[in-house]
Order: sequence, then C-alpha cells, then structure tokens
Amino acid sequence: MENIKIWVENLISMMGITGGSIPVIRHILLVLAAIILSALAGFICKKVLVPVILKLTAKTEAKWDDVLFNERVLVSACHIVPAIVIWQLLPLVFYQFPVVRELLARITAIYIVVMSVKTVLVFFNAIKDLEGNRRSSKQQYLFSFIGVLRLVMMFFAAIIVVAIIIDRDPIKLFAGLGATSAVLMLVFQDTIKGLVAGIRLTSNDMLHKGDWITVPKAGANGIVEEMTLTTVKIRNFDNTIVTVTPQTLVDDSFQNWIGMQKSQGRRVNRRVYYDFRGIRIVDDALREQLISKKYFKEGEIKPDDVNMTLYRRYVEDYLRRHPMVNTNMTLMVRQFEATQAGLPLEFYFFLKEKSWVEYEHQLAEIMDFIYAITPDFGLLVYEQYPFQ
Repeated sequence: MENIKIWVENLISMMGITGGSIPVIRHILLVLAAIILSALAGFICKKVLVPVILKLTAKTEAKWDDVLFNERVLVSACHIVPAIVIWQLLPLVFYQFPVVRELLARITAIYIVVMSVKTVLVFFNAIKDLEGNRRSSKQQYLFSFIGVLRLVMMFFAAIIVVAIIIDRDPIKLFAGLGATSAVLMLVFQDTIKGLVAGIRLTSNDMLHKGDWITVPKAGANGIVEEMTLTTVKIRNFDNTIVTVTPQTLVDDSFQNWIGMQKSQGRRVNRRVYYDFRGIRIVDDALREQLISKKYFKEGEIKPDDVNMTLYRRYVEDYLRRHPMVNTNMTLMVRQFEATQAGLPLEFYFFLKEKSWVEYEHQLAEIMDFIYAITPDFGLLVYEQYPFQ
C-alpha cells in the first residue's frame, strides 16, 4: 500500500502540480487507484479464477463439486473481493479524513457481511441440487439442519450489522440478548416446532421428498415436492399445490404410499352387492348353461351347489390365471354380512402394475369381465330404484 502512495506522489511531481491543490489531486488519484484495483480484482476473479475452477471441477468424475462450486456460488463469492480490496485501501486513501474513512469503513464492512451471508446461502441452495427425485433420511436431516443454519446466520448477520452501525462490540450485543430470549422463542416458535416435527418425520422414516402421500384433513393427494422447517409442499395429481406444516403431519394421520410403490403389487379392493332374488341352487338349465359356456366341466358341479358359490369359485380361478394379477400376494373373493342393499362380495387381489393410469385401466378391464359374466350364473347386481 505504501508503494501506491509513493507512486501517486511521484506522479504528482511528474505532473508539476504545486500549491494547495496537491492534497486534492492526491486524494483523487488515490480514490481512482483504489477503484481501479478493486475493479481489477473483481475482473480477475470473475473472468479468470471462476472459469479455471469450473474447468477443474468439470474434469473430475465426482458430481458434487460441479454442484457445490457452480457458477452462481463462485460469482457470488467474487462480489466480496472488490470490497475487501477497498477495505484494505481505505486507511491509505483517507488517512487525512478520519470521519470519511470511518463512515466508508462501516459501509464496506456491512457490504462484506451481507455478501458473505448471501454467498453462503447460495451455497446452501446449491446443496439442494445434489438431491434426486426422492430425499433420503440423511439428506432430510442435512436439509433441516441447513434450514436452521440459514436462520442462525441471518440472525447473527443482523446483529453484526447493527453492531457495526452503532460501533459496538458484537459480543456485548449477543450477551445482552439473554433478556430477549423469550421474545425470540415466541418469534421462532413455528420454526422450532417445525424442526422438531421434521426430525420426527425423518428419524422414524415417515416421509421423504418424492413420496406419494394422502392427507385427508388438508385435501392433499399427491407427490411431496419440498420439505422445509415449516412447510411440506405437496403437488396434487390435478397439479394444485397443497402446503401443510410438518407439525400437522405429526399430530394428525396421513397415508404414505411408498410401501405400495416398493411392493410387488398394488392392491385392488372392490365390493359389489348382489340381489338376493338371484341366489339359488343350480338347476339343470343353469348347469347346462355353465358347462356349455365352458365355465365348468362335466362333474365339477354338484347337485346341491349354489350359483353364488360357483361364481366365487370361478372368479377366484380367473384371477389366479390372469397375467396382470400377482398371485404371490393375497388373492380372494370373500362374502360379507348380508345387508339391505344385497349380499356383498369383496374382490381382493393385487395387480403387478403400480403406475396410476395403467393400474386403473387393468383394474377396469378385470372388473368389466366380472360384471359381464354375472348374468351367466343367474345372478343380479343389486340396483336401488328410486321411489315412483
């Protein structure tokens, strides 16, 4: 820095300037030198160092360095460099103007603090890009911790900025915050509750980013897009966004379909009601009809068999032979207690296909067939007719 001062003095001498204008010219030249040096430092950082670092990270096989040291993080860090240069040159430039030097030093210090915090926040945002479609428990712990760290950093930065403005020691300001802890607890109570609830969700492996969940109370039925300290953002299948708090998920019940997504099949549980007037013992005409349509072979139908019994037996056999049904999982056609709306049968089985659209098409195809063969067994699906 002394070399800069000597160079300016020599330049003034070479220009032949004398008299009372020397201090003014000296400060103008020093200010210009400081501006040029800070701009040069920023230019070198952005145009030289950033491209070199990006090329180095691109050559490595690891992907984490490409994400964490991306262009946004590096450019944000480069914004601090010119301010540091100005900070170092201020005592040299304004050595004869202590008030101006002090004012500019505080402004520069505030800028450095703010830009440093901004760079760290950009770095934290870059960490989110390391996630895939789903977020593991460790990633969610890290994300929750980063959320707390973001708040703490912004709080500490605010205290430091205030300390710089009023020219006080930041340590003394932090020590004086003990009396305001109750107020801080009140202000950040949602964040604290959200952090505890988020830890409970992840520690018990209850929820991850990318899970399909259903929250009846909130009207949510879709994919978890984002989990933060205070919110869980869910995109419904109609593309509407529902936002709930982690505390809501912990206090109330919600359904996570990840078990189904990871299993070997997706459950079908359909209940159909049949008219009692169609249930009867198989007579000769119905027996011949079932044999002629190849539902059963000769000798498979006993004289005292009931058409409902044969119907359940055939449907179960049909489901076991169906290529879309996973026979390694539970499969049954069971009867429930009779009701005023008819005799209920439940068709319980699992389809191999789990994606929503294909699952619904295959389910409809199977149920269409079951409905279609019902009249061949002499049965009727119950229908409630309105009063005339």
